[in-house]
Amino acid sequence: MTAEHLLGGAHHDGSELFVPQGTPALGDVVPVRVRVPASGTERGVHLRSVRDGEPHVVPARLERADEHERWYVAELAVDNPVTGYRFLLDEPGGYRWLNGRGLHGRDVPDAADFRVTTHQPAPAWACDAVVYQVFPDRFARSGTPRQLPAWAEPAAWDDEPVGSGPSTPRQLYGGDLLGIEQHLDHLQRLGVDVLYLTPFFPAGSNHRYDASTFEHVDPLLGGNQALASLSRAVHARGMRIMGDLTTNHTGAGHEWFTTAQLDRAGAEATFYYWQDDGEPVGWLGHRSLPKLDHAAPGLRARMVEGPGSVVERWLQEPFALDGWRIDVANMTGRYGDVDLTHVVARTIRATMRAAKPEALLVSEHFHDAGADLSGDGWHANMNYSGFTRPVWGWLAPRVPERQVLGLPVPLARRSGAATVASMRDFAAVVPWSVTAHQWNLLGSHDTPRIRTMVGDPATVEVAVGLLMTFPGTPVVFAGDELGATGTNGEHARVPMPWDRPDRWDDATFEVYRSLIAVRRASRALREGGLRWVVVDDDALVFLRETLDERVLVAVARDPWAGVTLPRELLRHGSTPETLYGHDLTVADALRVPGAGPGVGVWRLA
Repeated sequence: MTAEHLLGGAHHDGSELFVPQGTPALGDVVPVRVRVPASGTERGVHLRSVRDGEPHVVPARLERADEHERWYVAELAVDNPVTGYRFLLDEPGGYRWLNGRGLHGRDVPDAADFRVTTHQPAPAWACDAVVYQVFPDRFARSGTPRQLPAWAEPAAWDDEPVGSGPSTPRQLYGGDLLGIEQHLDHLQRLGVDVLYLTPFFPAGSNHRYDASTFEHVDPLLGGNQALASLSRAVHARGMRIMGDLTTNHTGAGHEWFTTAQLDRAGAEATFYYWQDDGEPVGWLGHRSLPKLDHAAPGLRARMVEGPGSVVERWLQEPFALDGWRIDVANMTGRYGDVDLTHVVARTIRATMRAAKPEALLVSEHFHDAGADLSGDGWHANMNYSGFTRPVWGWLAPRVPERQVLGLPVPLARRSGAATVASMRDFAAVVPWSVTAHQWNLLGSHDTPRIRTMVGDPATVEVAVGLLMTFPGTPVVFAGDELGATGTNGEHARVPMPWDRPDRWDDATFEVYRSLIAVRRASRALREGGLRWVVVDDDALVFLRETLDERVLVAVARDPWAGVTLPRELLRHGSTPETLYGHDLTVADALRVPGAGPGVGVWRLA
C-alpha cells in the first residue's frame, strides 16, 4: 500500500484554531472555522448543524486566504446542550462532507459529526497531567509489620505473579501506602504528576475491587492515617492523587450486603439486585460480587449523592483526593430494562463539583463508550478502544499470538491506515472537550504489559512516542518505565524491583522520562489540535497545533520511505527545532527521515 498524504484535504477539529475556547451557554452563537488547502476546488462552504432534531444549513464566509490555504468561518447556533455539526464543500465533481472521520464524497449519518457542548470540560489541570497508575500491593513495602487476613497467601517480593487460578486474587506481596510515599522521588524523576491508586478499601483480595466497606482504608495498606499522609506528601510536591471506586458492585463481605442478608426487609436489601431464587445478581455472574441497584434512594445517598456520600467524603481533608476513576462504569446502573448509567454519572459529577470543583471524574469502559461521553457525566474515559487497541494492533508482531480484551482470537497486526481509521472512528463520536482529556494508555493492571505485547524495546519507544504526543492524558502503569513484562492483567501486576537494579531497563526509563519532558515543554502537544499528514503502513505523521505553536510528529514501526513536506509548514520562516529523534532536512522542503522503528518530534513554529 502506498502512503496516504492528507495535507491536501480540508480540516477541522475542536481545538482553539477552529473553535473559540471556553464553554458556550444555550443560545450562544459560536464561530467555527475550517481550513481548506489552496489546491481545493470548492465553490463554497456551508455549515450543517442539527437544531432540535432538524438539520439547518448556513453559508460560511471566506475569512482569509493566502497562497497556501483558505479559511472559512460560519456561525453555529448552540440551541441544544450537545450541538452536532459538519461542513459541506460544494465542488465541481459533487459536494463532499467533512466530519470527525474525515472527508466523504457521499452522504453520511450524523453519528460522527463534530460536537459543541454546553457542559463544562475536565478541570484545566487535566490538560497538563501525566498519570501514574499504582497497584498498591505491588509497588513498595514500607517494612511495617502487618497481620495478614485468612484469605492471603503471602508472597516474596521477587515471586512471579500468578496469572490465573485460585491463588491469583490471594497472592499478597504486602505493598502499602507508606511504601508509595517513600518512593515519590521516583515519580518526580520520571516526570509524572498525578498518582492514581487502584482501590484502597478493605476487601477479600489483593486487587480490592470486592470492597467490604467504604468507611476506611484497608489496615493492610496502613489505614486512614497512611492515606492522609500520602495525600499530604503528594500535594506538597505539587502533584495530585486520585482514587478508584467501584459503583457497580461490592464484595459479598461488604457490610451493606451482610446486613441485607440478615434483614431482607431492611434498607440495605434494596441496595442490591436479587434473583427469583433469592440469590444476589452478581457482576458477570460472580455471586461474590453482588450488583448494586442505583434505583434505591438509600444507596444514592450513601454512595454517590451529596455530602457524606462515599464519593464526597474522600475528597475532603485529610484525604483530599483530586478525583475518582470509576470501575466498571459501563455497567453501573445498567441491568435488564433499567439504564441509570447517565443518571449515576451526572450525580457523581454534581457531588464532586459541589465538594471540589476542580476534581476529575474518569470512567472505565473497555469498549465503545461514545454514548456515555456527552460531557455532562464522566469527564473522560480510559481510552482502550480509541488508543490502546489501535496502537497494540499497529505495533503487534508480524505473527501476533496474544488474545486480549476478551476476544477469542489473536490480536491482528494492522496497517497504519486501519489504525488511524479506528482512532478517528472512536474520537469522532465524542465532543473535542472529551477527546482532549481521554486517558490514553499502553496497558494497565487489566491488560498485558506493552513490553510483552510488542517485544522489542525499540518498538516500545514508538508506543511511548505516540502516548506522549497524542491528544488526551497519558497514563503510565507503574513498572512500564522499567521494562516490566506480563502476559495478562493479573500476571502484569509485578512488584517494582527497587532492590534489583538488574531488572531495571535504564534505556526504557530514559525514553519515558525524555518524552514526558518533551510533552511538558510543548503547549501544542498538551492542548493542540490533531491534523494527520501522512498515513503509511509502517509510519504515521501528524501535526499538533495551537495558535502559537506547531509541532510535527513522526512515528515508524519499521524503516519506510520517509516523506517530503512543504516548507510553508514552517511558520514565519523559522528553523525546525528537534525535540526528540533525528533532525529534519530543510532545503526547499522539509524531509522527514525514514528511519524505523523510531520517533521524531519537531517544533516548526
